[in-house]
Amino acid sequence: MAYAITISLSQRRLTLFNNGKPLKSYPVGVGKQYSPSPTGRFQIVNKRPNPGGPFGAMWMGLSVPHVGIHGTNNPSSIGGFVSKGCIRMHNRDVLDLAAIVPIGTSVHIIS
Repeated sequence: MAYAITISLSQRRLTLFNNGKPLKSYPVGVGKQYSPSPTGRFQIVNKRPNPGGPFGAMWMGLSVPHVGIHGTNNPSSIGGFVSKGCIRMHNRDVLDLAAIVPIGTSVHIIS
């Protein structure tokens, strides 16, 4: 199976694709105006369950320094422009996603 993730910053939505077909879609929080989420093509390079701090139940680091897809201890922030560049998800959603996608999964962040 070939998984890929597309994150739309304007729609604040993460979509998981399997062999080019949408499989799941989740609401996300993205970077603030002064610390925007980067756009471009990246990969998931690591996963860390229960990373501590504000990162919720899971951290999936991307191939750009200091940026990842992670859970949050502040679920009301999902859907907003709230982070320092990371992609925030509800803890249940990030755990669901992390259980599906392997390290190396392509992540395309678009405006």
